[in-house]
Amino acid sequence: MKKILLLALIPFLMLSCRDTKKTDNAKNTAVAQTEIHKELYGFWVGDFYTAEQLEYDGDMQDAFEKLNINIKKITKDTVIAQSVVSGNSRPLLGKLSEDGGKITFVLDEPGTDKYDGKFEISLVGDTLIGKWNAYKKGLKWPEKEFKLLKKTFEYNASLMLPTEASYVDWSDHKMIKNLDTLEDGTVDTLGVNPFFRSASDQIFKLNASTTALKEEDVKNLRKLDLQIIKNTIFARHGYAFKKQTFRNFFDPVEWYVPVKNNVDHDLTAIENKNIKLLDRFTKYAEDNYDAFGR
Repeated sequence: MKKILLLALIPFLMLSCRDTKKTDNAKNTAVAQTEIHKELYGFWVGDFYTAEQLEYDGDMQDAFEKLNINIKKITKDTVIAQSVVSGNSRPLLGKLSEDGGKITFVLDEPGTDKYDGKFEISLVGDTLIGKWNAYKKGLKWPEKEFKLLKKTFEYNASLMLPTEASYVDWSDHKMIKNLDTLEDGTVDTLGVNPFFRSASDQIFKLNASTTALKEEDVKNLRKLDLQIIKNTIFARHGYAFKKQTFRNFFDPVEWYVPVKNNVDHDLTAIENKNIKLLDRFTKYAEDNYDAFGR
């Protein structure tokens, strides 16, 4: 008798399970929100600077950091994005607001890093304009501004550094005495001046992404030449540089878009081979130091 009752209950249990699944699916469908403003998805890239930096001309503006905000998803209640600047990649979470056709964002970094803060952004024409404020007000630069344009990122092995720029490592210098030999043969010290290392024009001629380099191509290069040729490989892949020297070289370059912190798995066979060669010669290479005005 018990067996008969159990067999009779099975169809009702199966129907109940199906109804429960339908209810759960209906709930999940109700929770999922429609994505909006998909036209804003993608990389928004531009200068990231302080008000003080903006007051200066020339080299000071060349030293602006490059900011990339990658907008990944927008719904009525949530914006999911990511910021990349100074080699630091941070998740962003916030909300989009619309008022009379004007679109604004407020995006927050997690707050687990000492340099985390809040982005307040307005869409003006085709540009994202706004300010970033650090949560920690004791930082040297607690507030920065930015203007970002939408950009696509695509690896291109043929990209090269612009030849019109000068490549001097302003972050690395030696203090050298300026000496003068007098008529009586004595040597007088006129002062001590900073001398900076600089790159040669070989950085515009050697492409380590398209050409298998040979020892004779690199054996007489300066250390800075070797470092720039190697790091141009990484820049083509969208590597976000942490070291100030390379940020100074690549951030001003129009085609450079900092995307991620690791590109090891993106490198081609030629690039991996050339990196090993460049690293081997970098160990023993020397730099020339010269005086430069700024």
